[in-house]
Amino acid sequence: MSNNFYVPKKAMVIVAHPDDIEFGCAGTIARWVQAGAEVVYTICTSGDVGIDVPDMTRAKAGKIREAEQQAAAEVVGVHKVIFLREPDGMVKNTLRLRKKLVREIRRFKPEVVITTDPTTLWVRDIYINHPDHRAVGYATVDAVFPAAGQPLVFPDLAQEGLTAHKVRKVYVISFEGGNTFVNITDTIDLKIASLKKHVSQVSHWDPEPMLRKWASKLGKGKEMVYAESFQSITIINDEEFVNID
Repeated sequence: MSNNFYVPKKAMVIVAHPDDIEFGCAGTIARWVQAGAEVVYTICTSGDVGIDVPDMTRAKAGKIREAEQQAAAEVVGVHKVIFLREPDGMVKNTLRLRKKLVREIRRFKPEVVITTDPTTLWVRDIYINHPDHRAVGYATVDAVFPAAGQPLVFPDLAQEGLTAHKVRKVYVISFEGGNTFVNITDTIDLKIASLKKHVSQVSHWDPEPMLRKWASKLGKGKEMVYAESFQSITIINDEEFVNID
C-alpha cells in the first residue's frame, strides 16, 4: 500500500493519565518516531488513584504509575515524559492548568499536539468518558489556541525564556472514527507491548484482543489491517508530507 503519511518534526501528546496514550495513539507515535519525529509526553496526573488494592497509598501509586508510563514510552522510542501531577480524578480546566500546558508547549515547540476529545461523554452504551479526559482535552485545546501562540497571553513566561509558539495541527484521539486514519499495521505490536508495561492496570486481563479488535475495526475499508483514528484540525496549513510507505 502506498499513501502520503504525514510525519511532524516534533509532536507533544497531552493526556490525563498514565496509559491513556497507549490505549489511544501509541501505534501512531511509534510510526512517527521511526520516521524521525521527536515526541514528548505530557501527563497531567500521575494516575495516583488508579490502583485499587489493599493498603495502597496515593504516593506509592503515583510512583508506580509514573514508572510504568516511563517504561511504556521507551517501548515506542519516546524518552521524555513530563508529569504535571494534577489531582487524579479531580482535574479541572483552569487557567492554572492552561498556563502549565502553555509553558510546556512554548518550551518544546511542537508542530502537532495530540490530546483526548473533550466533547465525548458517552461512548455508545458501554462507557462514560472519564471527567479527567474531558477536562484535559479542553485545557489542551485552550492552551494550543490561542494562548500558546499569543505573546501577550501569560507574558511572564517570557521571563523563563519561553516565547510564543503556534502549533500547526491538533490531533484529537477518536475511537469511533475521525477524518484522519494512521496505518499502524507495522507498529501494533509495539502499541500492545507498551500498554502491557502498565502492569498495575492490565495484570488481571489481556488487553491485546481488545486493541486488535479496535484497530481492525478502524482500518476496515481503508486498506489498513490495523489503524488509529483522529479528528485532525489544521491551524497552519503549511505542513510538508513525506511518503514512507
